[in-house]
Amino acid sequence: MIQINCTEVTEFVLVGLTDRQELKRPLFVLFLSVYLFTAAGNLGLILVIRTDSRLHTPMYFFLSNLAFVDFCYSSVVTPKMLGNFLYKQNVIAFNGCAAQLGCFLAFMTAECLLLASMAYDRYVAVCNPLLYMVVMSPGICVQLVAVPYGYSFLVALFHTILTFHLSYCHSDIINHFYCDDLPLLRLTRSDTHSKQLWTFACAGLMFISSLLVVFVSYVYIASAVLQMRSAAGRRKAFSTSGSHMLAVTIFYGTLIFMYLQPSSNRSLDTDKMASVFYTVIIPMLNPLLYSLRNKEVKAALKKVIMNRNQAFMFMKLRK
Repeated sequence: MIQINCTEVTEFVLVGLTDRQELKRPLFVLFLSVYLFTAAGNLGLILVIRTDSRLHTPMYFFLSNLAFVDFCYSSVVTPKMLGNFLYKQNVIAFNGCAAQLGCFLAFMTAECLLLASMAYDRYVAVCNPLLYMVVMSPGICVQLVAVPYGYSFLVALFHTILTFHLSYCHSDIINHFYCDDLPLLRLTRSDTHSKQLWTFACAGLMFISSLLVVFVSYVYIASAVLQMRSAAGRRKAFSTSGSHMLAVTIFYGTLIFMYLQPSSNRSLDTDKMASVFYTVIIPMLNPLLYSLRNKEVKAALKKVIMNRNQAFMFMKLRK
């Protein structure tokens, strides 16, 4: 039997979005601005929800958790992506790559499941408003958040272990801007059949079940809204559910484009562009969708700003 020499890699090189030097500086400024806006928007949304007692309701409890996931989701990918624009070779250690993949999978899965929990919350609010605070009790709300977090962590850990138990010894160049499953599987010479089956099964189960919850919830919501006699009631129902529905459409639409397109039409450049959208752009859009379209959040934000201005003026007068 012929022995094949194989030196396991200890680090990977991330190719990044582009190798054109004239584009790197403008892209660095652009994505740094997007990331700072994402961090400020999501952390600010969490702060507003926590500090205003009027927002201590189930809907805003879920929204604050979604903002937390969006912030973490973006922070896992974007800082390393920014390094691609600054360094000639953006190197990531083997264990660092595993940690990035695990965190990315955990927060992406958590986002899908949290959107489903939020759809159920909107269904109860619109279709059973008199029982809303009973059905969506604090214990139920915690469970609807804890289960997605727990399941996401276990699934991410399982897939990360599977991916990094494969042999990587022929190439250490990842043609992507972060450590993702598909580019990593293209580097290994190990048999990936079982890994791909597990990925398809887990992703299919998570995606179909969460999308089914969202779809069924909004079918009932639409039916209930259309039966309302009051135009004001219909507007209120649509205003509270519209932001969530828009966020769901953007997020799931991008994932469908990314993972359900025929393999013959796939290209690494297309995958990169889709990945930029759901790892960088969507976490920035969500706080805008839920704040600019929500009167209660805008009122709470104005209150926070006014209180800060008054405190600043008071300190200035004391000096």
